[in-house]
Amino acid sequence: MILKEPTSVEECVYFTNRIIGKGKVRAWVLKELCPQCKEGLMGKPKDPKTGKTKIRADNYECPKCKYSAKIEEYEDTLTCSINYTCQHCSNEGGIQVLFKRKKVQILDEETKSKKTAYVIRFQCQKCSQNIDITKKMK
Repeated sequence: MILKEPTSVEECVYFTNRIIGKGKVRAWVLKELCPQCKEGLMGKPKDPKTGKTKIRADNYECPKCKYSAKIEEYEDTLTCSINYTCQHCSNEGGIQVLFKRKKVQILDEETKSKKTAYVIRFQCQKCSQNIDITKKMK
């Protein structure tokens, strides 16, 4: 599957490039047009004093018409594009999945204990094994 790759991170809501085991994953979610004016790209609001994006804002805003939508409403409509090399069978492929994080139990390699983490989960198109992109842990 041929996916449209972003030219800069500025046009993305989410972007990551990771090595998972013996495999690789590059995932991105492109910003979508405003549902109201159909002109501006929805994004986090900017601070009027500094001009920087408010990272912890709880809504997305259109820069043209100032239409605002809650994070949950907006992110549930987005699609995550993923280019990957499977860590199990070394198959290279591309896939699009809904941008929904699920809470999953994973094994922490360092402490050998189970932890819960938010992941974007998809299956390899060849071997059907689950591949997880975890949210960065602290």
